[in-house]
Amino acid sequence: MHAPVELADIAADVLARIRARAPRVHCITNSVAQQYTANILLAAGAVPSMTISPQEIAAFVAGADALLVNLGTFDVERRSAIDVALRAAAENAVPWLLDPVFVERSQPRAQFARELLGRRPAVVRLNQAEFAAIANDAAGDAPARFARAHATIVALTGDVDLVTDGERRMTIANGDPLMALVTAMGCAGSALVCAALAVEADAWLATIAALAAFGVAGEVAAQNARGPGSFASAIIDALHGLDRASLRARVKVS
Repeated sequence: MHAPVELADIAADVLARIRARAPRVHCITNSVAQQYTANILLAAGAVPSMTISPQEIAAFVAGADALLVNLGTFDVERRSAIDVALRAAAENAVPWLLDPVFVERSQPRAQFARELLGRRPAVVRLNQAEFAAIANDAAGDAPARFARAHATIVALTGDVDLVTDGERRMTIANGDPLMALVTAMGCAGSALVCAALAVEADAWLATIAALAAFGVAGEVAAQNARGPGSFASAIIDALHGLDRASLRARVKVS
């Protein structure tokens, strides 16, 4: 088990590697989330790319360091792009994250997400309602069983985040209520996890580092925000300036 100060240092080291290496994260994401997601990645030191053009997405993904697959905009063009992108990711060993947005509201979306699980995402980041919709298992330690069954990391996010690989388990209690009042915040958080996957081989540690850093940035941003509008900008600034001392002072993991 890692102590909070150790996890804070791991998060700081992961952020430092992102800033030093500037990994490129290719994002297939919600159309309303693209600009905000790109700004969060840039603030962290990563480089975003967003194309879903069938003529070029394979090349973009092949040259990327990580891939985000977000189902927020569930149109024909994105579903086709996801198929091409995942083939390129598999061929080039590009780690990818599945963010099955709103699968609890649409059976076709939930079924598509279940099919994508067979294509080996490194991480599945989702909330409790989304997990219930695709797991069909709520008894006991369902996230750990799901992680083992699909050989993935489950990042179950909410007021307290749970991250498990089926054997290891960590909870993260960082963040601020204003984060739930800014559209694309969750999508951007998933993209930040992808940036961490690009520089940290242990996907469980990468996920914890990114979510802890994002939560701490939210807490720092909330200190002077007047509401969700100013907060949306402030968290970008907070993430850009996040340092080891702030992480050590604020990270809440158990």
